Amino acid sequence: MDVLEVVVVAFWAMLPAYVPNNAAVLAGGGPPIDGGRAWRGRRLLGDGKTWRGTAGGIAAGALLALALNAVRPSVADAVGVALPEFPLAVVVAMPAGAMAGDILASFVKRRTGRQRGAAFPGLDQLDFVALALLFSLVVAPAWTVETFWPSVLAVVVVVTPLLHVSTNAGAYALGLKDEPW
Repeated sequence: MDVLEVVVVAFWAMLPAYVPNNAAVLAGGGPPIDGGRAWRGRRLLGDGKTWRGTAGGIAAGALLALALNAVRPSVADAVGVALPEFPLAVVVAMPAGAMAGDILASFVKRRTGRQRGAAFPGLDQLDFVALALLFSLVVAPAWTVETFWPSVLAVVVVVTPLLHVSTNAGAYALGLKDEPW
């Protein structure tokens, strides 16, 4: 498999996990998941993790996965790459895992004394990837292993931080985020 094919498969397979956090920013607001509760003197998650944002992020990722399944044959023919079809369980698992990863990262940030929006290099860029892949592995192990072979995983680990930084900078420039990271 050539490099272009690996990059295309990696990006395609991760799209349902890439979109939820961005959609959550747009859908967010409302009551925080932690209900304002604290643990050991610090908020559990903070006001930035809301039920509406989480639900909106999961829904956006799932809808995108369904749309990708619908256009997959045409796109695969157009680009000349065998693109994976998302099993129904993965349609929900990847975006749910992405949101869970972001929530877990928020919890870790609060435990380490970081404020909402504070940068945490590495964790900020790969938290959602790790849990999206874990959730996918739990619900569809064969699909996950067949789709995310080592070269695809390597591309995901390298490309994701670049995409994360650039999309956050764009959201900041549009006034959708308070910080550019």
